[in-house]
Order: sequence, then structure tokens, then C-alpha cells
Amino acid sequence: MNYKTFIREVPDFPKPGILFYDITTLLKEPTCLRSMIDDLVNLYQGKGITKVVGMESRGFILGSPLAYHLNAGFVPVRKPGKLPADVFEVKYNLEYGSNSLAIHRDAIQEGESVLIVDDLLATGGTAAATVHLIRQLGGEIAGVGFLVELVGLDGRKKIDGCVVHSLITYD
Repeated sequence: MNYKTFIREVPDFPKPGILFYDITTLLKEPTCLRSMIDDLVNLYQGKGITKVVGMESRGFILGSPLAYHLNAGFVPVRKPGKLPADVFEVKYNLEYGSNSLAIHRDAIQEGESVLIVDDLLATGGTAAATVHLIRQLGGEIAGVGFLVELVGLDGRKKIDGCVVHSLITYD
């Protein structure tokens, strides 16, 4: 399926000079949503994944159904102050500012096989921060999956050493 035809491009969001790829226009189409989840499941089925980690917030949309189909647990990585128990937290930079992410300290067990998912790989800051959190907990990164990758921003370099898959790429 040509997912690009369903993604809305929004210039100057969230700030001038940024071209935002809005996946809500894809998510609202039942055939696209099903196909996208099926494509991701096919990439990771049979890999022994025990946890799927979704990055706030669109990673939750992809991660939950993916975890369901892979018979894995789902773990949210959230912004600070959103998780109620003891957390690990990491600060990182993104293409238009900085942020922090947190994960419950008991979310991943030592040696668990973890798949990280999000909607978009841009500069790689969010993904690299999430990889760092998973490794802090002793998890093994089985892969990092994205719906969209902005290839020209070289985000893969920040998550070097991880197997990365993207369903859509933009140069």
C-alpha cells in the first residue's frame, strides 16, 4: 500500500521551517491502519519479542496493537511526571528543542527482548533516548520500527547498533 498518499504534510508545524508529517489522516482509514499494523507484525513475528515499547504519544497508537498481535506486553515511554511509580528518566535533544522521557523501573526485566516503535524517525533523539532507557533496565533491543523515516536527517546514526525498519521513507 502506498501510505504516503494518506499522510498530510503540514508546513511550519510545530514551528517555522519544520515540515510535519501528520499520520492522523492515515490512521482514520481502516484499510490503511490494518495494513500498517499487519506490515509491522510481519516484520517482527517469530522474533521472540516479549515487550513492545511505544514512545509518547503516537508510538502508543502503533505499539499497542503490535504488542497484541505479537503476544507481547506493551510498555509506554512517557514525558516526565506522567508515570506514577519509580522511573528512570533521560534528557535528549530533538530537531526543534529538547525533552525528557521516563519509563517505570519495573517495566522491563533483565534480558527481555524489546521492540521499540514510534510513528517517525527524524534526527533520532527520541529513539536514542528510548534505547538508552531500555538498556538501563537490561532489556535487549530486538528492533526499532517506524512508520515514517526522514532519511536526510540521519536519525539512524543515533541508534547505531539497532536493527531499524521503516515502512515509509522521505529523502
